[in-house]
Amino acid sequence: MKPTDILTDEHRVIEQVLECLGIIVERAGTDRNLDGQSAREAVSLFRHFADRCHHAKEEDHLFPAMEARGFPREGGPTGVMIYEHGQARDHVRKMDESIEAASQGDPAAVQRFTQHARAYSNLLRNHIEKEDHCLYTMANQAFTDEDQQELLLAFEKVEAEEIGAGIHEKYVSIANELADRFGVPRAATSHQGHGTGHCCH
Repeated sequence: MKPTDILTDEHRVIEQVLECLGIIVERAGTDRNLDGQSAREAVSLFRHFADRCHHAKEEDHLFPAMEARGFPREGGPTGVMIYEHGQARDHVRKMDESIEAASQGDPAAVQRFTQHARAYSNLLRNHIEKEDHCLYTMANQAFTDEDQQELLLAFEKVEAEEIGAGIHEKYVSIANELADRFGVPRAATSHQGHGTGHCCH
């Protein structure tokens, strides 16, 4: 198992909730009212699972390791990914700010939530595609076996010391509850249960 296998599996869980987000938005347009509970759960997952777990592993460990192997940040692939992470955080913040009023039927708030939800989903899907099919391949070609092992240990440390025991199990459970609620298939991940560095136990 490579560190990028862990990140790829996390992508599948994020995509699962993006599918749910799309249904939440579609129903909000039909009902002119937002499902506040589901929206809060999705936004919380994007903030804590997608950002604090997944993006933190990349920004604090994967990207610096790539840069140490010669990939430039300025004008390079890691710089682009970090910029897109910032855009994603902005959309999540704007969604969160709109939920309360949108769930009470405020049409402007429903529109704001919908706008940022769609922008976030488009951004993340394209971002994931680039990482899965380009960035991670480049990283694995550049890394030594020692690099890979050091990254695996760093990912485990993120989980144990920075995120906390049980937090990711909690968010994967939320992701699955949302999927079941909206009839979305649960993510098929290939490395569940392999080590503590994996968010998707």
